Amino acid sequence: MEIILQEDIATLGSTGDIVKVRDGYGRNYLVPRGLAVEANRRNLRVLEHQKLLATAKKERDRRDAQGVADRIAALSVSITARAGEEDRLFGSVTNLDIEKALAAQGITIDRRKIVLVEPIKQLGTHTVPIHLNSAVHGTVTVHVVREA
Repeated sequence: MEIILQEDIATLGSTGDIVKVRDGYGRNYLVPRGLAVEANRRNLRVLEHQKLLATAKKERDRRDAQGVADRIAALSVSITARAGEEDRLFGSVTNLDIEKALAAQGITIDRRKIVLVEPIKQLGTHTVPIHLNSAVHGTVTVHVVREA
């Protein structure tokens, strides 16, 4: 029996795969639990349509993320912080601070997408990577200046 997987199954494959299984396993276990559907003409057409929709959505998301990456590459963010001797900050600048600074300039980015290996603890200019999408990465320039 050929089936189309509706969910990832470790021993068979991932969502959308067409696999051949024993009749009893497909009919008595996979199909009733909604893990798979029978691979007939109608279901194959539905699968192809879903693949086209998913591809179009993925491309649209990539284009949107690229537009945001271009916008953030063109600007720099300035963050003021208290600093002591040798330009060491009393606190640190985290991805939350960068998120707020970007939001003040009109760009909304989830803080989990801002990749800081460790918080910024020095005054100066820092380049911070941002992972907008699995295929699109951008960078923002952060200027940490002394609080007056």
